[in-house]
Amino acid sequence: MKKLLTHKEEAIMQILWRLEKAFIKDIRKEMGKEAPPYNTVSSTVRKLVKEGIIGFEDFGSTHRYFPILKKEAYRKSYFRQFLENYFGGSPEKVLSYFVNEEKVNPKELDELLNKIIEKDKSQHNDI
Repeated sequence: MKKLLTHKEEAIMQILWRLEKAFIKDIRKEMGKEAPPYNTVSSTVRKLVKEGIIGFEDFGSTHRYFPILKKEAYRKSYFRQFLENYFGGSPEKVLSYFVNEEKVNPKELDELLNKIIEKDKSQHNDI
């Protein structure tokens, strides 16, 4: 993934990831009372289609859209950029932030440490 999605694009993708397939009217319905006008949503969706992030199926003069970009792939790309921009690329700084600012409790830290240890063991067993 070359770039992060804009706020509007990400809102549409969240809906498509959840619904899996949707018409513009379905996307707007999911956006609720604050939904932008039909043409605004439609032009954003068309831009995402052009970028290869969304695909579509023809139904006469209308289209049903579906995500091509997987949520997991976007999350990985987003988090890498977030980690680099806000924590200098350091996972240690992220954990430190959560310990100091978000007050993660020791039990949660123990569970995380156990996951790290298990992952490390499984990677060494694969060698």
